[in-house]
Amino acid sequence: MFAISLGDGAELRPLEPWRAEEFLTHMDRARDLVDEHIRFAQLVTDPASARAVLTSYAEKQAADSGRIYGIWLDSMLVGGVLFPMFDAANGTCEVGCWLEPAVTGRGLVTRAARVLIDWAVEERGMHRVEWHVSSANTPSVRVAQRLGMTRDGVLRESYPYRGVRQNTEIWSVLAPEWRQRPGAE
Repeated sequence: MFAISLGDGAELRPLEPWRAEEFLTHMDRARDLVDEHIRFAQLVTDPASARAVLTSYAEKQAADSGRIYGIWLDSMLVGGVLFPMFDAANGTCEVGCWLEPAVTGRGLVTRAARVLIDWAVEERGMHRVEWHVSSANTPSVRVAQRLGMTRDGVLRESYPYRGVRQNTEIWSVLAPEWRQRPGAE
């Protein structure tokens, strides 16, 4: 299986169903931070649910409609990036992320998301890559900014979470913009 170096002892690897126990252990460490803004952590509560989430992404990958990857730091799963939506026919996908509190502020998500966006644009021919984020999730908004994305707009009060209607910001980068960003090869 492959591992892509993210530097500083970090690697990006596929997050497959056979890693369900490791995924659950990681999500238990990440739960409070992840659960603050998204329901993802609520889906992973025991070995069966961890396997179910990873299996659903394996099925999405087989259908070419989504993928999930883990971020390992010094051989420990500490976060991940994913394509919750991948529409090859229309050239549009969405990238998302999560991370444990102990490893925030190191640029891991930004580096991992760059790998996904490079692959989506250069290998798969995606024209538009989106980033959907709660307006209250400032760290995730900053990742979108570091990736050179443009804020397309806000879906006001688009979903209820923890009893409060949340705004969803939609950020995007188009393939020509991605290729012309500073530092692009």
